[in-house]
Amino acid sequence: MKNTLKFVLLILGAILIGYGIYTLFFPHISLENGTEKVLAESDSTQSFAMICLGVLSLVCGIAFRKK
Repeated sequence: MKNTLKFVLLILGAILIGYGIYTLFFPHISLENGTEKVLAESDSTQSFAMICLGVLSLVCGIAFRKK
């Protein structure tokens, strides 16, 4: 059980970090009219939260390895 939980935490951490970095650097297009694009003003708080949760998940997954 510990081995499975460790594996899930490590994978989840990597996915959360990747998603957080992706949303931080590539904002979504909210409106596209022909050649004109209007970008949505994004608040990077959610991106930083995803990265922090991913790091926390990775740390927990590594902590299971040491016990």
